[in-house]
Amino acid sequence: MVTIALIGAGMRGTHAYGAYALEHTENVQFVAVAEPDPQSRQRFQTLHNIPNERCFATWQEMLKQPRLADAVVISTPDNMHYNPTMAAIENGYHILLEKPMSTNPVECIAMGEYAKQNEHVFAVCHVLRYAGFFKSLKALLQAGRIGQVVSIQHNENVGYRHYAHSYVRGNWRNSDLSSPMILAKSCHDMDILLWLVDADCENISSFGELTYFKEEHAPKNAPLRCTDSCPAEAECPYSAQKHYLSENLDWFTTTISMDTSIEARMKALKEGPYGRCVFHSDNNVVDHQVVNMEFKNGVTAAFTMCAFTRETSRTIKLMGTLGEIRGHMERNEIEISNFANGKKEIISVATIGKDIHGGGDSGLMDDFIHLVESGSTISLTSADVSVQSHLMAFAAEQSRLLKKVVNLDAFKKEHQRDSLIQNAK
Repeated sequence: MVTIALIGAGMRGTHAYGAYALEHTENVQFVAVAEPDPQSRQRFQTLHNIPNERCFATWQEMLKQPRLADAVVISTPDNMHYNPTMAAIENGYHILLEKPMSTNPVECIAMGEYAKQNEHVFAVCHVLRYAGFFKSLKALLQAGRIGQVVSIQHNENVGYRHYAHSYVRGNWRNSDLSSPMILAKSCHDMDILLWLVDADCENISSFGELTYFKEEHAPKNAPLRCTDSCPAEAECPYSAQKHYLSENLDWFTTTISMDTSIEARMKALKEGPYGRCVFHSDNNVVDHQVVNMEFKNGVTAAFTMCAFTRETSRTIKLMGTLGEIRGHMERNEIEISNFANGKKEIISVATIGKDIHGGGDSGLMDDFIHLVESGSTISLTSADVSVQSHLMAFAAEQSRLLKKVVNLDAFKKEHQRDSLIQNAK
């Protein structure tokens, strides 16, 4: 039995990692929680039957105690990862850290260096590596099914509803409060491309901006909140009333209020961030972005993130010397075309769980529990491996802002130097 302490009992902490423990009570148990919001803390405490003396308002209070568990899962807001992680390392915990590692490249590099020296598991939640879909793609490439990979096209179709929820109204709407879109949402995609190509990225360039969700695009006489008699409500696809007051109690809806009654949800829309008009919010992250990558083995990749899609999905095309692979993650479908015989093969990928990442959440937790039990520290998503894909995201954002190609080796050296200066202080 592996025991875990949770720092950050929000959506991911509760509904991904906490839910896994409730389904695998024979292997894992959450025995402590640190969460500043009393309602979220109480909910997690009740779900996992945690005694009062092991419930804390802050991570500092928790980590002042003698070690309470074998491991700690850290799922605080993006810009609050570094300090609790470093403290947990000092306290001897095995660590599972939600992505991104940090909103600061210097802190990412520092954590990666600690991971190399650490005798405990230090893994990052790059769950796509554990999804059946991407594991199948990796296996096909390793088997040489399309020869040598030459180029990849990868799309993250965020979905208009998901984007409005998380990146206009939600916690990741403003890079000054969380992190830029390429890091908050698409560091998953930088990581999966790095894994599939199996070589470090050498050069990167990026373009993108916030185009639509601005005040100048607000309908005439649109109020600050969707609950205030908006004249455009009937036609607006981003109406908060349409998104959150229907009978559909999906994760979008349950985010805005623990009480899912209509009255409680309406109150949340009138008082909280999710009721704001998408054109009158304080959002600043891009709603579309493209990233071009050149890897050290000669492979090129093009990545597109866009808010303006009907479905929330990832699609990919891998082009090789002997064939081509097309895939749709959410449908768990892979099509392989063979150039020599012209044949096509369709593979339906089986998932290991029903989570929103195609079984990746369950696969990640399975692996983490196994590593803690076995004493191995070799994780598929170890922090020292994850640094490279994080630096790709940071470099892409620098390229977007400065309109220039960024060399990854030079970018890393610059921030390693800053890390040394910071540590010397």
